[in-house]
Amino acid sequence: MNGAYALSAAPMMERSNRHFRYLLRLISRRIRLYSEMVVDRTLIHGDPARHLDFHPAEHPLALQIGSAEPALAARAAAIARPWGYDELNLNVGCPSERVQQGGFGVALMKRPELVADIWRAVHAETGLSLTIKHRTGVDEFGGYRFLARFVETVASAGARVFIVHARKAWTAGLDPKANRSVPPLEYEKVYRLKRDFPELTVVLNGGVGSLEEVAEHLRHVDGVMVGRAMWDYPWRWAEADRLLWGDRRSPNRAEVLAEYEKYLLAGIEQGTPLRVLLRPLFNLFKGESGGRLWRRRLDELARGASWPAGGLAALAPLEAVR
Repeated sequence: MNGAYALSAAPMMERSNRHFRYLLRLISRRIRLYSEMVVDRTLIHGDPARHLDFHPAEHPLALQIGSAEPALAARAAAIARPWGYDELNLNVGCPSERVQQGGFGVALMKRPELVADIWRAVHAETGLSLTIKHRTGVDEFGGYRFLARFVETVASAGARVFIVHARKAWTAGLDPKANRSVPPLEYEKVYRLKRDFPELTVVLNGGVGSLEEVAEHLRHVDGVMVGRAMWDYPWRWAEADRLLWGDRRSPNRAEVLAEYEKYLLAGIEQGTPLRVLLRPLFNLFKGESGGRLWRRRLDELARGASWPAGGLAALAPLEAVR
């Protein structure tokens, strides 16, 4: 197991913004965080700071980019480099129609030589080593030989970290949401990939919902990446540092709320809308007694209710924050 990649929070569009990442960092000091995907042209022609700024506490933190052109990927990487991300990741897994129109995402799995060229261009321009997030297959290409050839080709350029969503993707007939659940999970393919390429860091992604499942997968691969279950149940991962890395102290939810409240109030002063800052908190008590009341109170606060005298902790289920 590669300790740096033991557990990470997946890049999720409209989820993995800096506010949710900061909340996760309060819950875990060690989980590796990933940004939302940023398209190369967005960084080159837009406002880089809007997409790249982050809180220093977020490290270890990875930036995911979308690109299908080596020269543009290299330029985007050069722009991002001064921000000091711990990792630069290439999206070779997204099946959305918009991403396909740009020629990147999972469509790149059919063009492993181009992915290798992107890796070379970024490395030549910046010295950075791209990591690759991809699927087990795409469309009619679903066999293990196709997956192994993709990894072998990209690894020949220098790539050493492969994050594998353990499902094939369909570029037609399924929307992105369905592509996260309809194609069957293929964990054994990911396990085999690690056996066949022991020199590479192989991280498994897809369908993982608990620390117990993470521990089971870590018997076969170097790391596990969790997506929706991290967003839906953020407190479920509070014991990660203790169970996976041997840390002695686990976070206290009252302390997490107090620290996030400081962050939230500072964000308001900088002009960030309150609802945007509250949104990562909505699932903090999901599945627990009082969880629905907590969500309703946050919604009322976002709609203009008076700030509680006792702060956010005053809105929380009492038993959960003791």
